[in-house]
Amino acid sequence: MHRPTGIEAGPTGSSTRWAALVFLALAQLMIALDATIMSVALPSVQANLGFDDADRQWVITGYTLAFGALLLLGGRVADRIGRDRAFLIGLAGFAAASAASGMATGILTLTLARATQGAFGALLAPTVLSLIAVTFTEPRERARAFAIFGAIAGGGGATGLLLGGVLTETWGWRACLYVNVPVALVAALGVRTLHSAGHTERGPRLDVPGAVLATTGLVAVVFACSRAATLGWRSLPVSGLLTGGLALLAAFAVWERRVPAPLLPPRILADRNRVGAYLAVACAVAGMLGSFLLLTYFVQVVLGYDAVHAGLAFLPLSVAVLASSQLVAARLGPKVAPRALIVPGMLAAAAGMALLTTLTTDSHYLTGLLPAEILLGLGVGVVFTPAISAATSGVDRHDAGIAAAVIGTAQQIGGSVGVALINTVAATATAGYCAAPSTAAPSTAASAAASAAAATVHGYTAAAGVATAILAEGALLAAVLITAKPHQQGSER
Repeated sequence: MHRPTGIEAGPTGSSTRWAALVFLALAQLMIALDATIMSVALPSVQANLGFDDADRQWVITGYTLAFGALLLLGGRVADRIGRDRAFLIGLAGFAAASAASGMATGILTLTLARATQGAFGALLAPTVLSLIAVTFTEPRERARAFAIFGAIAGGGGATGLLLGGVLTETWGWRACLYVNVPVALVAALGVRTLHSAGHTERGPRLDVPGAVLATTGLVAVVFACSRAATLGWRSLPVSGLLTGGLALLAAFAVWERRVPAPLLPPRILADRNRVGAYLAVACAVAGMLGSFLLLTYFVQVVLGYDAVHAGLAFLPLSVAVLASSQLVAARLGPKVAPRALIVPGMLAAAAGMALLTTLTTDSHYLTGLLPAEILLGLGVGVVFTPAISAATSGVDRHDAGIAAAVIGTAQQIGGSVGVALINTVAATATAGYCAAPSTAAPSTAASAAASAAAATVHGYTAAAGVATAILAEGALLAAVLITAKPHQQGSER
């Protein structure tokens, strides 16, 4: 019989559960912020540590690569050692790696420390989500809890851009990493004070061969996607890594059907609603991170904003995500079928992204970007809550960690593929615009700058079209695959 641990072991009063959620939300916010907080700080990091342009991507990729590749293993480790223990280990490791990143003296030490952050984040993220899933089982409370989680997941990236700009301008780029230490300490002390760690029943043995196949396969796929922006999708290194990674993942799928205690039990993916939710989340994150990429470059390169103002430009997006997740998703979640929220949300986000395809060098923030941000935020805000709830509903408690980990994997892989694809499309379209025979050679420095700006914006709009298609595809997949009714989103067994 399952013996509850950690939060599960504590009092079941509503006030205790909601207090615990505050500290769990702090941990999730820390994870969400770190996906983007260093993006705005990159120029300062590069100038301080003195590495070249080819290496700067590793400040971001080192984190996301380890995070995405190790999430499945992290979810199963959490099920194995107990969620309360995994939560505290994840927090401590993440805080220590953040401090090490802040003390880095070169690109190699910074990349290794960021990868360690990602590794502990891969343990922490599914633990947070599974703790929420097993703590809130009443439909109305569950919807509210996942609405808070969804708002953090959807708006945390934009908030990270703002916070990164403020911290970089005020205290320097290292503050973007040191800030995790006090946040992790508060989260750990809060949860530890509310509930003492209980004894836990040992979960299933770890599937080491499956972990190796899944981890190396995902590393190859994510690494290939990160290199596609500079080498191109048809280059031998990218195509070789992508093919090899997919082959390893196929071998992983075959192995999981044969091993007694699989890393990813096939039953997790046997539910069409769960698969549809995973795909919807992947597409939503791909579109969101694509919008961050486009908007960040547009406001800084075309509009000329500094780091702080570039971060402030994303505030309406964060507010829209929070408003739609709390006012719409949380209230309607228990009453309507998941796809009744997911499909319109994806289509609204796609409409917002489609507005970005109309940008020109003469576009202004209020008329060109703000409407798109609001539509994106309102749309994505109602996607995460029902998708995450559907993806974690109906699973055995021993599988809660791995079911949550697949959501995180979908987010990270979706984001990596989306950003790589969108960035490659933008770069290719810009180069094609410059090479077009109709583009006359500029006669003055001013006309040269105008031509370069026009080429850059052309690349952004072409990439926005691809992001629009990704979001629309997510809506279609959700409409076809997700058939659950409101009453089917019950508690875990």
